[in-house]
Amino acid sequence: MAERTAGAAPTAQRAAAHPVAEAEAALVRHYRRLARLAYLALPADRDRHSRVLAAHGAVQRALPFRWSRRGESAAPGGDPVDPVYAALRLRLLRAALRPHPAARLSAPRVWGLRLFTPPGGEEDAALDHALAGLDAPARAAFALRVVDGLDADQAAEVLRQAGVALPAEALAAVADLLPGPAAEPPAFDPCAVRVQPTDLLRRRRTLTAALAVGLLGLTTTAAVLGDAGRAPSGPEPTVRVETDPARLVRVAPDAWQHTARVDFTAWPARGDRRGDDALLGRALAAWAQPGPRTRAEPGTDTAPPAAPPNLLYAGTVDGTDVVLLSDGRRIARWTDGRPDGRGGGLDLARVDGSDPTTAGAVALHRTGTAVRYLLAPWVDGAETRRIDQPDAPGHPLDHPDGLSAAVPGGGLADCQGATVLQLRSSPVIAEKHAFLLADVGGLVPAHLTYAPPPDRAQSNRTAADRTPADRAQPDRGPTDRDPREAVAQDALQAWARAGCAVPDGGPGVKQVNLWAFAVQPLPQNAGSAAWFCLRTDRWTGEGSAATAVLLPAARGAQRTGGGPGRACSRFEQDTVASTWWRSPQGSEYLLAAGSRRVARLTVRGPDWSADRPAPDHTLAVERPARAAVQVEAVLDNGTRITPPH
Repeated sequence: MAERTAGAAPTAQRAAAHPVAEAEAALVRHYRRLARLAYLALPADRDRHSRVLAAHGAVQRALPFRWSRRGESAAPGGDPVDPVYAALRLRLLRAALRPHPAARLSAPRVWGLRLFTPPGGEEDAALDHALAGLDAPARAAFALRVVDGLDADQAAEVLRQAGVALPAEALAAVADLLPGPAAEPPAFDPCAVRVQPTDLLRRRRTLTAALAVGLLGLTTTAAVLGDAGRAPSGPEPTVRVETDPARLVRVAPDAWQHTARVDFTAWPARGDRRGDDALLGRALAAWAQPGPRTRAEPGTDTAPPAAPPNLLYAGTVDGTDVVLLSDGRRIARWTDGRPDGRGGGLDLARVDGSDPTTAGAVALHRTGTAVRYLLAPWVDGAETRRIDQPDAPGHPLDHPDGLSAAVPGGGLADCQGATVLQLRSSPVIAEKHAFLLADVGGLVPAHLTYAPPPDRAQSNRTAADRTPADRAQPDRGPTDRDPREAVAQDALQAWARAGCAVPDGGPGVKQVNLWAFAVQPLPQNAGSAAWFCLRTDRWTGEGSAATAVLLPAARGAQRTGGGPGRACSRFEQDTVASTWWRSPQGSEYLLAAGSRRVARLTVRGPDWSADRPAPDHTLAVERPARAAVQVEAVLDNGTRITPPH
């Protein structure tokens, strides 16, 4: 026993004498965990390729040149983690929370390749969008809870050590995003990437560079890591973007019937000019070199496509040559200008995460206030209808080879009777599935959905009622927040009267959901008020909500509050709103209403207050005069919420 002890002492001394080597061993051993932490915690204002490289760069920079054990190796109480790993994690989080401007410059370089984390399901896509709207401390809190499995107290201690002033707030911001105990963790893994060439024609000549990048990997799943510690010896080669029309991807006309990915990648090439190489070459050149005539919708990258894009359409529409392309993440519409160079240009819009409804149509050409759409190949029937005339039947819309006749454009919020598309999918996609799309001024119209009041939400729902995203989820039973297609009569009636309150419109809107969260009987037998929340979600993952009330005899809904954030979404499912109302007899009432989990409502005025149980989730307080008030709701679990603003 004495001999073993004596032999172990030099080993311990050698380890203590080389703490950087010990840290390096811990970094290699825990590289994948650290990379996932970095990927989630770093800013999400970049594409997936840049996020992957930034995550690997952050992990590599976490290895110090010199190591001070004092204050560097303490793990939070109750956390059995390796103390050396804990110190590396702390260095990583500190850098992620306060990224240095030079961090992007020192990220690993990958030439000739684009890297993407494997796409997860719709749950992962929704989660990624939600995380993109959070600040750095909240993203770091989520990473610690999910990747390292820390409980709230342990995560709070790590965040505190990393310099977060209010760790409890950061943890509260992600409480609703955490997967359940039996759920699979999100598939955000920058060490398991998909590789795509940026230039197929030059791949042979750049093979040596690509192999050199691969040799720098620390594991087979991270085979494209560069040296974060020093810049390349020479300038990065310029990537030549493919502009040869012969390289365009042309999908078979029936591809959408044989794939589980029913989005813009399944659209075939259509149009009478799809064989015109000169036209296609001009469109590709415009995308390869974005310039003054390039217009991008909010949150859309203007960079050239990383690989030859799909050709969706090439033809002459109302005397204008139009080419429609897609690289899977974006739609590009190029219109040829006049010989003097005026007019035309390239329009870009994000379409990542699209489905059979949000990929149902593209605004191909606009003339004044009229729009010509190109409809998806799976659209069997098309109609137009006025949003303010729910009882009127739809008008059939001709769409030979997918190209529609001219349709009046215009947004929903003008309340002047916007025209919407009512499309019906082929039974190959979903039997009897109809859905509404509304023009928002951009390339892709917004998908309109509807969630009925709580009492009617419990009724049976058919498969045709449910949206594609809803059908993809396990059946949780009907709730007042499950969106359904807005084609039933109650949905059309609600949209006709409440659609004017839609918040934050314009290009880039992906979906608008109208949620009727409460119905309130009014005092003095004056009828009832319907309370709505209109949720606008953008392709960027951002969104906003507006609460509105529909009172008897009113032509449209009255907006009562709202603002940017995730209110009225699946990540924030409870809401409350209020408004003043004058009864037919002239009495002034403060009306308040909440969603189905609201158990108590509190209203505070200048010199008065009302605090009452709300079994029907509503409250009406008579006051002699209107005044500024504060409204608060208590949920059935004791949580307090206030109106969105």
